[in-house]
Amino acid sequence: MSRKRPMDDGDELLARLGSLTAQARERAELQRSRVELALALQRGMLPRDLPTATGYRLAVRYAPAYHGLNVGGDWYDAFRMSDGRIGLSIGDVQGHNIEATAFMGQVRVGLRALASVTSEPGELLALTNDLLISLGGDLFATCTFMRLDPATGVLESARAGHIPCVWATADGRSGVAEDEGGPPLGVQEAMEYPVTRYRLTQGGVFVLLTDGVVEGPSMSVEEGLDQVVRLAGIAAVAGLEAHALATAVMKGAERVGHEDDAAVLVVGHDGVLRDQERRVRGRRVQP
Repeated sequence: MSRKRPMDDGDELLARLGSLTAQARERAELQRSRVELALALQRGMLPRDLPTATGYRLAVRYAPAYHGLNVGGDWYDAFRMSDGRIGLSIGDVQGHNIEATAFMGQVRVGLRALASVTSEPGELLALTNDLLISLGGDLFATCTFMRLDPATGVLESARAGHIPCVWATADGRSGVAEDEGGPPLGVQEAMEYPVTRYRLTQGGVFVLLTDGVVEGPSMSVEEGLDQVVRLAGIAAVAGLEAHALATAVMKGAERVGHEDDAAVLVVGHDGVLRDQERRVRGRRVQP
């Protein structure tokens, strides 16, 4: 009897370990399925096509990075508004789970829907903020919304707790946008979001991004923004296309060691087609 008991105890221990292993594997598979669903939701909610305008170029890069089995809620968007101007948004939802991804979809769709009511960036963020609060959720989002007028190059920007954008001009100037901004969306009702106006000159660029691009264990947000400022300055002076700059910025994001999503939206004004059109019109009106 005494010789068999150790074997019985060993068999029981192995059975328990096998059961625990199976349970752990089942939980891991369930969580992996949730992550795959969240990633699919992210891809489905992001725009497939970007609007076009003579003399302007838009480019995006998106890396749905996740830490362990969690996912983030970053998004970008660009769409043509009823008045002919272009709406640009980028943002980040609090949290790293499927709920954050679903909330991201609500914010993005809300912005688009309310843009039919008002295209003024400050009013649009205020309406979106009140809408999210009325839904009664616990999450919040940071966001920047810009309205680009292709006819004049004027960019009107409102920011809700989001990281500032970066700008650069063809004559070698570059920096981080200094605007007042307001609180994140979904935190407090009846908030106001001041609007700052910029002009996108020929050869210039604006870079909208999320904090996953510039902040992480290996780099502070200030260092990350400085890195993007340098890249944008080089790109503007060298006349690089928006796609090349977006790729370079996202490549630089690998240095920050981020564990979050990373999104980059670049708008550039090359002015080439517009100048060509002026020359063509000039020849047509000549006697």
